[in-house]
Amino acid sequence: MDGTTDRPGDGSARRYMPIADHGLIGDLRSVALVATDGTIDWYCAPRFDAPSVFAALLDAGRGGCFELGAAVPARTKQFYFPDTNVLITRYFTEDGVGEVQDFMPVSGESVEEGRHRLIRRVLCVRGSLPFRARVAPRFGYAALPHTLRLAGDVAVFESDALDLALTATVPLEPDGQDVRSEFKLAEGETAVFALDQVGGALTPRGCAHEEAEQEFSATVRYWRNWLAASRYRGRWREMVHRSALTLKLLTYAPTGAIVAAPTTSLPEEVGGERNWDYRYMWVRDAAFCVYAMLRLGFTEEAEAFMAFVSRHISPGDGKPSGPLQIMYGIDGRTDLPERTLDHLEGHRGSSPVRVGNAAADQLQLDVYGALIDSIYLYDKWAEPISSEQWDHVTALVDWVCENWDQPDEGIWETRGGRKNFLYSRLMCWVAIERAVRMARRRGLPADLPHWTACRDTIYRRVMTDCWSEELRAFVQHEGGEVLDAALLMMPMSKFIAPKDPKWLSTLDCLTRELVSDSLVYRYDPQVSPDGLHGAEGTFSICSFWYVEALTRAGRLDEARLAFEKMLTYGNHLGLYAEEIGHTGHQQGNFPQAFTHLSLISAAYNLDRALG
Repeated sequence: MDGTTDRPGDGSARRYMPIADHGLIGDLRSVALVATDGTIDWYCAPRFDAPSVFAALLDAGRGGCFELGAAVPARTKQFYFPDTNVLITRYFTEDGVGEVQDFMPVSGESVEEGRHRLIRRVLCVRGSLPFRARVAPRFGYAALPHTLRLAGDVAVFESDALDLALTATVPLEPDGQDVRSEFKLAEGETAVFALDQVGGALTPRGCAHEEAEQEFSATVRYWRNWLAASRYRGRWREMVHRSALTLKLLTYAPTGAIVAAPTTSLPEEVGGERNWDYRYMWVRDAAFCVYAMLRLGFTEEAEAFMAFVSRHISPGDGKPSGPLQIMYGIDGRTDLPERTLDHLEGHRGSSPVRVGNAAADQLQLDVYGALIDSIYLYDKWAEPISSEQWDHVTALVDWVCENWDQPDEGIWETRGGRKNFLYSRLMCWVAIERAVRMARRRGLPADLPHWTACRDTIYRRVMTDCWSEELRAFVQHEGGEVLDAALLMMPMSKFIAPKDPKWLSTLDCLTRELVSDSLVYRYDPQVSPDGLHGAEGTFSICSFWYVEALTRAGRLDEARLAFEKMLTYGNHLGLYAEEIGHTGHQQGNFPQAFTHLSLISAAYNLDRALG
């Protein structure tokens, strides 16, 4: 993607870069978003859910950023070093060509506890080029003051919560509590900036050219070795592998948790209130992610997620909403209080900015199906689950048998009151059905007569109470006449045959009412109020579900065209946010695990159908 940068370097308020105009780097602990002009607009240290250090994406004036790029007008292009998560931003000027290589070191060895590095290596590859850097951290979501200590090539930013050290191979100058650097490189010359967490036993360390080269090579080697395990050899290999690499970046290595997205409060509608914190592990999202990873042959991630489930998701939690929460902190914590940061204006003025998520206390019955389905697939494709894990499964299924007919908030976490959602019923059916399969295949102890009776009751309830004769379609909830894109999971979950007349009629109805040029809306909030103001874009996971539904229905030409159209909505790196706006721009938290895992699934199944 080309674009000239017009960001001032004088500390004045900078314009907002579009959400999609960013790349992602990370070290399996946290990530940074790097804009196409080379500015880091988002970074939380030392982990995904920590307070931000750079948050210009949420407040261009106050949020803080790490600017680095050409000091003269330049065209920029951005790409990933092949088969890695090392990001390259290139600058094309009248006098030369330069680039910035951004990465967080990660290798086969575990990252030193508490030691997180962000390395930015600048190169002049043709001619000569002046560069400019400005490092302006704003700790604690831009709410904590900090001091600056500058000694030679090391600048230490100290706050009450976190200390960071910046080392550089070029001179640094103080600028209030921030630092600047201006330097010129000739062809073949390089400069290195490294940002380290310090404090306690962690002391500042340099990052000379040779060390940066070693870190670069080790990081490239790690990502290529990891990706080599992929079994996907289909038509869309580049897009599928980029999605897999992105999902891996959203994994918190110390616990195996997978975050829904690494950002908070990026708006689903500019100026709207649908701004949420996604830096947590949703059981549903992570379970679907396990499916996508297993499909490609990555069993290590599935194993780590199962370990997280065993450690932190106990059927004995005893919450009023059931034995499971719908989401957990990346360390397994269950308390995720939601609050607003009123001092931040929000992306392009979209307030409120939220941290924490009140949806953690909702009842969403579908998570039981997602979780047990992922356990079933792990047991089938990776390795048999343990006796203790089976005890947990039976406890969950027994709970589902007793509670499946409760109204709940549903997959879309509506704040407009509980309903008897079809999707929740569907996934309760999945929970029981997959457990029955496991018990029968492995001869595991289970109350099969009771389980199968409950499963069959749910099936009949869905087929009768969630079918509209007037629409000739299944509907969002019992007693309603509203469509919902979550219905696309009905054939994918094997609840209904993909060519069943009732399903084909539903698919046609969804196509007429919720599909716009292959893009799919979740539902119509005008006819199905969700307790929130404003509109939203099309939901990208639903668009990929639509591709799968068409594929399974045998409508392969339509499926392939819809899939190819969806690929045009990815950003210049193949990354997707949660939603796509009416002009094709990306909106919502970015990048979104849900979108990338559904891309993998759609590509895999469409490939197989095309032969």
